[in-house]
Amino acid sequence: MMKRLSLMVLSVAALTACGEKAQTLGTKKDATAFSGAENAFVATGWTAGDKNSWEQHLRARAQYGQNDNSRAP
Repeated sequence: MMKRLSLMVLSVAALTACGEKAQTLGTKKDATAFSGAENAFVATGWTAGDKNSWEQHLRARAQYGQNDNSRAP
């Protein structure tokens, strides 16, 4: 009797793991990265919505700001 009860509890616990709900945030559509914000905290020379300007700033940041090989010791 005890074995059967523990088996039923174990099977119920195993099946509850299969019933996980989808973890979605809703139907919000994200904007493109280069559309950006229009405030005082954006980089100078970059205009919001200009994809070419966005890509140029990313290249410059990767080359000069985050490249440890190009920094002076």
